[in-house]
This record gives sequence, structure tokens and C-alpha cells, in this order.
Amino acid sequence: MLKKIVILGPESTGKSTLCHQLANHYQTLWCPEFAREYLLKNGTNYSFDDLAIIAKGQINLEKNYELRITQDELNSKFKIQNSKLFIDTNMYVMKVWCEFVFGKCHQFIEDEIINRKYDLYLLTNIDLPWVEDELREYPNEKTRQELFEMYKNLLENQTIPWQLINGTNEERLQNSIIAINKLYI
Repeated sequence: MLKKIVILGPESTGKSTLCHQLANHYQTLWCPEFAREYLLKNGTNYSFDDLAIIAKGQINLEKNYELRITQDELNSKFKIQNSKLFIDTNMYVMKVWCEFVFGKCHQFIEDEIINRKYDLYLLTNIDLPWVEDELREYPNEKTRQELFEMYKNLLENQTIPWQLINGTNEERLQNSIIAINKLYI
């Protein structure tokens, strides 16, 4: 059965790096963040409505990766037990983004938070150094902490297991593997 593990947290906290490392470790796939592709193509002057488009694109991308893993399992001679998909961003990220920037959230995103099912959340802390790129908006420590607290509050008020991930990239990988193996091995 496919286990879906979401990596979330503020920008520049190593989410994509961690997804890539975990997918390599477990020899599986990871679903990238759709927003990056969308903003690189359409520019960073986004609107509230753009966030709905990005949310729908993220869900479609995630579904495509789920299908790829499922098809790989069906085409394999051996059923892969407890296969995993690592997901870089989900509707919690979209909710925080909408509310932080625009003070409101699309009902579609709220509905998808209820409808989409996951098995584990890994929350990346802001203890890595900020790395600037053309898409990142919040290098300020106070803002990063505020965003982190928004993510943490969401996770504390839901029922899916979650783990705080700290440290260097290598420490994050090792701590994530421990958290995953505790639940699934």
C-alpha cells in the first residue's frame, strides 16, 4: 500500500533537498512543488486566483506521481510492500501561503485539506541558513518564524502523525529516516 509522506515548512528549509534524498534512500519517487514551475513560467507577481491554479496544479502533479508508482508496482513481478511517495508541498502549504499573503484561503484548498489523505508529515525547521533564489520572498528571521509557527499549529491540530526535522541536511535525512522507519518498518 502506498504511503504518502509530505515534507512541509517555510521556504528555504531544505524541503526539496530532503524529498530528493529520501526518494533516493527508499528507491522511490518524489513529487516536486508545482508552484516553482508555475512561478518561473508566469512570474512572481501572483494573485489570489493564481494560488488556486497552483493548488490545482499541485494536486494533479501529486496524482500523476501516485499513478506512476501504482503502475510500476503492477508492472513489477513482485509487489512492492509499503512503497512511499515523498511530496514536496501540499494543501497546508497553500493554505498558509493564501492566509499569510492575502488574509484568506480558497474554499477549494480547505476542501482538499479534508479530502486528501496522507500518512506522515515532516515539518522542516528554519534552522538552515537562508538561501536566496528568484522565487523566495521572506529572508527575515521573524517572518520565517511566524510562517513556521503557522505550519506547526496546523499539524498540532490534526490527527496525522508528524515529526519536526532539524539540523544539517544530513541530520535532517537521518532524522526523517528514523521517523519513517518507526511508523513503517
